[in-house]
Amino acid sequence: MPDLKMAEAANKPAGAEVLSVSDLQAWYGESHILHGINFNVKAGEVVTLLGRNGAGKTTTLKSVMGIIGKRTGSIRFNGQDITRASSDRIARQGIAFCPEERGIFASLDVRENLLLPPVVRSGGLSLDQIFELFPNLKERLGSQGTKLSGGEQQMLAIARILRTGARFLMLDEPTEGLAPVIIQQIGHTIARLKSEGFTILLVEQNFRFASTVADRYYIVEHGKVIDGFANSELSANMDKLHTYLGV
Repeated sequence: MPDLKMAEAANKPAGAEVLSVSDLQAWYGESHILHGINFNVKAGEVVTLLGRNGAGKTTTLKSVMGIIGKRTGSIRFNGQDITRASSDRIARQGIAFCPEERGIFASLDVRENLLLPPVVRSGGLSLDQIFELFPNLKERLGSQGTKLSGGEQQMLAIARILRTGARFLMLDEPTEGLAPVIIQQIGHTIARLKSEGFTILLVEQNFRFASTVADRYYIVEHGKVIDGFANSELSANMDKLHTYLGV
């Protein structure tokens, strides 16, 4: 089995704080979306942002990635302030973003999609390592993006960011619209990546899926983090969670 681990001196030991977000405010034009988001992510964790539609979860990921133009507060990654950094500079720090809409190139085939993203740091996964994680993609190498199923498109979207060398992955609704068997495969992939030292910030509406992969949860409502707890505290917080999410 190929080793997915990347030799990178800058990697932090498990448990060390990698991302710290404090009083994050963000706007789309004149619309004030985030109203003081606070949370942190430690090395080797899977942290999930939960909340209803429109709560500000996706905007939080985009703000960290530098895609939202107007943002204030503090975003620190590995101790460096990236609050006002451009998205390309943030990518070179080792952060990768997989959007809900997946962002693959429909007119390109699977191989072309995989080879297109630039390598921003050393140690990105090879094609053989990617095919070990996603065997379906190897079988569909010559297929255009438009010919792929929703599950295959999601696998390709995740695979593309793994080639870049990033060790901090932000996944926005990776199970949206997928069949249960594909959701299970995505879960196995996240668990595998975590075991290999990746750190993952996840946005999910599918709480049942999130509960199988997350170490900690933050609840986002009206552009603020209103609660947070560890997976070990899940049972004690189920009543509150049902209220927050309406499930």
